[in-house]
Amino acid sequence: MKNEAKENLFLRYLAERRDASLTFLAFAAVFAVSFFLYRLPLAAVLYPTLLCAAAGIVLLVLDFFRVRARHRRATLLTEPERARHAPLPTPETLGEADMQAVVAALRASAAAFEDAAAKRYADTIDYYTVWAHQIKTPISSMRLTLGGEDTPLARQLSAELSRIEQYVDMVLTYLRLDMNAGDYVFRTYAVDPLVRAAVKRFSAEFIGRRLRVEFMPSGISAVTDEKWLSFVLEQLLSNALKYTREGGVRIFSPSEKLLCIADTGIGIEKEDLPRVFEKGYTGIGGRGDAHSSGIGLYLCRRICENLGVGLSLDSTVGVGTTATLDFSQYARRGE
Repeated sequence: MKNEAKENLFLRYLAERRDASLTFLAFAAVFAVSFFLYRLPLAAVLYPTLLCAAAGIVLLVLDFFRVRARHRRATLLTEPERARHAPLPTPETLGEADMQAVVAALRASAAAFEDAAAKRYADTIDYYTVWAHQIKTPISSMRLTLGGEDTPLARQLSAELSRIEQYVDMVLTYLRLDMNAGDYVFRTYAVDPLVRAAVKRFSAEFIGRRLRVEFMPSGISAVTDEKWLSFVLEQLLSNALKYTREGGVRIFSPSEKLLCIADTGIGIEKEDLPRVFEKGYTGIGGRGDAHSSGIGLYLCRRICENLGVGLSLDSTVGVGTTATLDFSQYARRGE
C-alpha cells in the first residue's frame, strides 16, 4: 500500500513537471534544427544537451524529495486537531502564500464559531441545570402532599410525578452526555441495591397498574458510576412499564455478570430491533405512542458505552422484551 502511494505521488509529480520537461525538449529540438540548417556538427549540440538533461534529472530527483517531504508535512495537517492549530509550512510560492492566507481566515472563522457554540452550549447547560433544580421544588411539594394519602388517585398522581422527575433527569442527562469524562466517578458497586432503588421509584406505578415485579438478586458487583448506571436502570424499567399492559417485569441474572430486565409487553418488531438505539428512532410501537421520543434507549446506549457495559435487546411481538446488561464487557478499576 505504501509503495503504491509512493508510485502515485511520483507519477503526480512528473505530471506536474510535464510542461518544464516538454519545454526543455523543445529547446533542444530548436538547437538541433538550427545546427543542422547551418551544417554544423550535431555532436556540438548533442553533448551539451545530454549534460543539461543529466543535470536536470539530478535537480528533478532532489526537487521530488523536497516536494515529498512537504507533502508529508501537509498530510499531517489533515488531522482535525492539527488542521485547527498546527503552524503551516513556510510558503515557497505566491500561490502557496495566497492559499495559506485563505486557510488562516478559515481557521479564525472556525475558532470564532466554536467559541460561540461552546458559550451557547454552556449557557444552555447552566439554564437547564437551574431549571431542573427549580422545578424539583414544586415536585417535592406535590410529593409531600400526596404522601399523606393512600388512594388510587394519589397513587396514580405519584406515578405521574415520578415520570415528570424522570423526564427532568433525561433533559440533564442528554445535555451532559457529551461533556468531558470528569462527571464520571468509577467505584466498585453492588448492582442489586441500585436495582432495588430503581424499582422503588416506580413502585406506585406497579401498584396502580397492578403489574407484578419479580426481582431475583444477582450478586453482581461492578466498577461503574452509580448515578449514570442508575439512570440506565430506571430508563429500562420505565420502558418496560410503558409498553406492558398486563403481567409484569422480571429482573434476574441468567449467568455471571449478566443482568436482564424482561417484561411481558407488546414487544418490538423484528425490523425495528437493529435501530432501537438510534437517536430519535421510535419504530412501529413508538409511533403508536404519542409520548415516545426515541431518546431513552439512545441515551442508555451512549451511557453504557461510556461505562464499559454491554447493552442488548431481545424481543418478540406480543410476548415481551428483554434488555440485557453485560458487566463483563470491559475490565475497569475503581478510583
